[in-house]
Amino acid sequence: MPESGFAPAADADLVVELETELQRRLDDARSRARAAGPGAEALWDDVRDATLGGKRLRPRLLLATHRALGGTQDEAARQLASAFELLHTAFCLHDDVIDRDTERHGRPTVSARYTAGARAAGASAGQAEACGVAAGVLAGDLALTLAMRLVATAPVAPATRERLLDLLDGVVQRSASGELDDVLAVVEPAHARLTDVLRTASRKTAEYTVVAPLVVGAELAGASGGLVDLLRVAGRSLGVAFQLQDDVLGTFGDERLTGKSIRSDLAEGKVTALVVLARRTAAWPEVAAHLGDPSVTASDARRVRSVLERAGVRAELEGLVRQYAEHGAGLLADPVVPPPLRAALEPYARSVVARVR
Repeated sequence: MPESGFAPAADADLVVELETELQRRLDDARSRARAAGPGAEALWDDVRDATLGGKRLRPRLLLATHRALGGTQDEAARQLASAFELLHTAFCLHDDVIDRDTERHGRPTVSARYTAGARAAGASAGQAEACGVAAGVLAGDLALTLAMRLVATAPVAPATRERLLDLLDGVVQRSASGELDDVLAVVEPAHARLTDVLRTASRKTAEYTVVAPLVVGAELAGASGGLVDLLRVAGRSLGVAFQLQDDVLGTFGDERLTGKSIRSDLAEGKVTALVVLARRTAAWPEVAAHLGDPSVTASDARRVRSVLERAGVRAELEGLVRQYAEHGAGLLADPVVPPPLRAALEPYARSVVARVR
């Protein structure tokens, strides 16, 4: 994929390895589900569908780090890379239910498809929505349990496996905490501070998107504690920059590239960094008038976007993206980072700011 997608084309060979492994694991899971009945098989088809269209950022970072450090545990690296893609898939499936999103990667979400199917079969609006929620949650649960299974059965030393399970448990706990903070922020959006939004971005996104894949790839390759610690700090900054750029794209992005409507963040009342920054400007009355309004139109969203640009809010947020990205990239210049790893990770760090999807 192009660098604009935060996934340098130079590591395309990693994608071939990952796709083969991921599809094999999904095939195995679906085969095991046959004994449970057609419903379980159908849900695994939904999980597979939900994995399509993503950037494969997390597994790419893990595989690239392991390879750049001269790691030799290729089988374990591929299995753990698949685990992180499935973890991401699980979070997306659950997030679509939480946010009531109907589209991801330009296609209907699992919950939206089941809702539409139930309506077509004659269910009431409430019944159909319940069907969609159930399908989204259950598919997400399956993806999450497979991710855990892959970590628990990784061909590594017992002590390493224990550390990996602890790491994954911590990632899930922090992500759940960040997601809950994100949801609860809509109750009192006027009280949210920038520090709150940045903390949520770190917990909800940075930890599992960048930090954990870097750490796992490095530890599999036998990296020193000093290097692992530095990667944690650099990864946290790059992960926050990644989430802040998501906020930019959620309002100012090209829907054909992002696969997401520019009105969805407004309609959901999401308290993003844009919202917090706008509160201090003349743009706030226009933003507040539409924030959390499910009937907000694309025209309303474009008007809010225009107001945010005129008030300098977009420029301020893009400055924050650059600040965090530059901090993370700067840490990669530390002498503790071997040159091959620096060369492998710098394209990812540069593309945080430039990505358009």
